[in-house]
Amino acid sequence: MRTYKILVPDAHLRDLSIESAISGEHFEYLIYDETDPRAIPEQHWRECDGILVWHRMRIAPDTVALLDKCKLIVRVGVGFDNVDVDACRKAGIAVSNVPNYGTTEVADHAIAMLLYLTRGLGTYERRLKADLVRGFVAENAPVVRRIRGLTFGAIGLGRIGTSIARRAAALDMDVIYYDPYLPEGHELGLGIARKQSLEELVAQSDIVSLHVPLSTATRAMINDALLAQFRDDSILINIARGGLLDIDALYRSLKSGKLAAAGLDVLPVEPPSPSPALLEAWRNDEDWLAGRLIVSPHAAFYSAAGYVDMRTFSAEILMDFLLCNKVRNNVNPGWENHRH
Repeated sequence: MRTYKILVPDAHLRDLSIESAISGEHFEYLIYDETDPRAIPEQHWRECDGILVWHRMRIAPDTVALLDKCKLIVRVGVGFDNVDVDACRKAGIAVSNVPNYGTTEVADHAIAMLLYLTRGLGTYERRLKADLVRGFVAENAPVVRRIRGLTFGAIGLGRIGTSIARRAAALDMDVIYYDPYLPEGHELGLGIARKQSLEELVAQSDIVSLHVPLSTATRAMINDALLAQFRDDSILINIARGGLLDIDALYRSLKSGKLAAAGLDVLPVEPPSPSPALLEAWRNDEDWLAGRLIVSPHAAFYSAAGYVDMRTFSAEILMDFLLCNKVRNNVNPGWENHRH
C-alpha cells in the first residue's frame, strides 16, 4: 500500500487526530505552524503529494514552482484567495475548497452582530458596568432601532448569503440582493427582490451585508465612492473577507456620521498589525464610536461541530482525489489540461 505525504504548512493545531482517523495509514502528515513558506524545508514542498492549507500561509507562484509531486491543494475553509489558483492551474495542480461547513455558524454570527448593534447591547452593558444606578436607562443609545420593516441588502447570494437572507426575513426585514452571477429568475424562488447594481442596492438598504469572495474584481469594493451612496444612518456587516473593504474609508464614513454602525469579523490584515485608525478608536473607546462598532477575530465560522466538519471534509477530499481520482469542489478548472 502506498503512503502519500501530505504537507500542512500552517496548521492551527499540531494534533491532526481528526484527519489521521479518516486517512488511516494512507497519509503521512508533515505538520508545521508557519506563515512564511521559507520556514519549511524545501524538500517537504518538493516531496509532498498533497497540501492541506489553512488561511495564514500564502501559496504564491514561487512556492508552486517547488511542488514537484503535489497533485492537489485543499484549502481548509471556504475562501481561497491565499492560493494562487492560476499558478496551480498552469502547474497542473488541482485546488479545492470546503464549502460545505460553517454556513449556519457564519449566518448566525452576522445576525448576532446586527442584533448587538440595533438593540444597543454593547452600550447598555458598558453603562451598567460603569454605574448600576445611573446606567439603568434605555434611552439615548446609538444605533438602536426597530428591526421590523428595515431593508436588508445582501451583496452576494450564495450559500451563506442565502442563509443570512432567510434569517433577516424571519426578523420581518425586507430583503433585497445584488449578485450578477446568479441566473435571472433566481429571486422568484426565494421571494425576495433583486437589484441590478451595487449602487442601487446600497441606496435602498438600511443594512448592507457582504457575502462575496475576495478577488481582483472585489478587492476594496466598499470604498469612499460607494460608501457615499449608502443610505444615511445605515449599517454595514462584513463576515466575508477583510480585503473587500477599505477600512480607512469605513473610518471616514463612520466618523462623518454617514454610516450609523458596522460589524466586522474580518480585517484587511489579520491579525491587525499595525492597527488601523478605526481599530485604535474602537480600542480606546472614543466617544464618537461608542456603541457603533463590533469586531470579532475572524471567528464567524467557528463552532466545535463546524471545526470537525471542516477538517473531516478536507481529509475526505484529499482521500477521494489521491485514492479514487475523484475531484470535489474544484476552484481552478482547467488544471487537468496542463502537464504536471
